Amino acid sequence: MSEPTVLIVDDEDMVRTALEQWLRLSGFAPRTAASAEEALALIDDLHPEVMLTDVRMPGLSGLDLLRRIAGRALPTEVILITGHGDVPMAVEAMRAGAFDFLQKPYVPDQLVKTISRAAEQARLKREVAELRRKLDGGERELATRLVGASRGMEALRRSVLELAAIPADVILLGETGTGKEVVARCLHDFSPRAKAPFVAVNCAAIPAELIESELFGHEAGAFTGAAGQRVGKFEYANGGTLLLDEIESMPLLAQAKVLRVIQERVVERVGSNRQIPLDLRIVAASKVDLGAESAAGRFRADLYYRLNMATIHLPPLRDRGDDCLLLFHHFLGEAARRFGRPAPGLHPADVNALMAHAWPGNVRELKAAADRFALGLDATGRSLADILGARAPVVSGASLAERVAAYERHLIEAELDRHNDSIAAVAEALQVPRRTLNEKMSRLGVRR
Repeated sequence: MSEPTVLIVDDEDMVRTALEQWLRLSGFAPRTAASAEEALALIDDLHPEVMLTDVRMPGLSGLDLLRRIAGRALPTEVILITGHGDVPMAVEAMRAGAFDFLQKPYVPDQLVKTISRAAEQARLKREVAELRRKLDGGERELATRLVGASRGMEALRRSVLELAAIPADVILLGETGTGKEVVARCLHDFSPRAKAPFVAVNCAAIPAELIESELFGHEAGAFTGAAGQRVGKFEYANGGTLLLDEIESMPLLAQAKVLRVIQERVVERVGSNRQIPLDLRIVAASKVDLGAESAAGRFRADLYYRLNMATIHLPPLRDRGDDCLLLFHHFLGEAARRFGRPAPGLHPADVNALMAHAWPGNVRELKAAADRFALGLDATGRSLADILGARAPVVSGASLAERVAAYERHLIEAELDRHNDSIAAVAEALQVPRRTLNEKMSRLGVRR
C-alpha cells in the first residue's frame, strides 16, 4: 500500500517545514501549501487522503477551506489545528465535516495517530465509493443480460452482483428454463475470475459409469477404453467457475466423491495418486429443492450443507408480471437481427395471448416463441396465439352470448393453468369476487 498523502496548509514557513519533516519520518507523503487558495489549486491533482490545516490564515480560513472541500464532496479527511481554538469553533468544525480538531501545542505522537486514523477513514471511503461505482456500472450491464423490471429480477441482479465478488460456492434453484446457466455465467463474468475458464456440466446427461472420468479425469489405461490421459471438468475449470447443472441427477456414489473434492479442493484423476490443487468456485444448479431432496434421502445431506453457502432463487416467468412482454420484445429483436429481417409488430391479440400464457417452459419457451414469431409471421400469417396454441375457440354460427361464454371459459382455464388451479389467485388476476368466479366456473363447466 502506498504512503498516504497529507497536504499541510499553514501560512508560517517554519511550521510547514517542521510538519513536513516529521510526517515524512512517520511514513506519510507530505505536501505543503502556504494558503487555503493554494491548497484548493493543488487538491484536484494531489487527491490527498488527509488535509492538515491551520484555522487562522490570511484570506480564506481553515474553516472556509473545510467548507469548500465538503461542498465538492472530495474524498479527503480534514484535521484542523489552531492556537486560538475554543469549544464553539470545535463544534462548528465538526459540524462542517472535520475529521478532528487539535489545539496547539499538541503532542507529535498524538498528531501522527490522528492522521493515521484519518488516512484509514479516507481509504475506506474511497473503497466504498469505488465499489459503488462498480456496482452501478455492473447493474446497468447486468440489466442487459438478466432482462426484467419485476421486483424478483431486481433482487436477482442485486444478489448476483453481491455474490460475484465473494469467493463462495452458490446454489441456483429454479424451474426448467428460468435461466440458471445464464445466472451462473453472470456470477463468473462479474467476479475476479472472469478471465479464467467457465465450465458447465449437465450432470443428467452423463452416464453413471462415466461421471467420475468426466468430472475428475483419468490416466491412460485407468480402465478399458482409456487410451490416453484426460483432463476432467474440475481440473479444466481450475482458477475459474464450474457449473454443476441438474446436480440432483448425480448418483449418490459420485456425490460422495464430489463432496471430498469440494471440501479438500484437490482432485485425483482416475488411475492416479497425484493430488492436483484446485482454486475454483462451484455453482450447483437444480430445478428441485435440494434441502427437501436431502431430507428424503435422494441427495446427500453433507454435500447439500457444503454447497449451501449461498442460495439464489430464480423466479418463474409466470410470477414476473410484465417481464414476459419485455423479454419477448428483447428476444424478438435478437431474432430479427439474427435472421436479417425486420422485427414484426405485436397486435393487441398477440399481447393478450402473451400475458395469458402460463409459460411452463419459462424463458426458454418464450425465446423459442419469439424466434418462431420472427420467422413465421410474414410467411404464414400466424398470430402469437397460434404459435402458443392459446387461441380462444371460435364457435361458428353461435350467438353473441355463446361466443362470450366460450371466450370466458378460455380465459378462466388459461388463468387456472397459469396459477396452478389457485382460485384465490385467479380471482385476483381476473379482478372478480371468488363467489362470482365459482358461479361462472359452475355455469361454464370449468373444472380445476
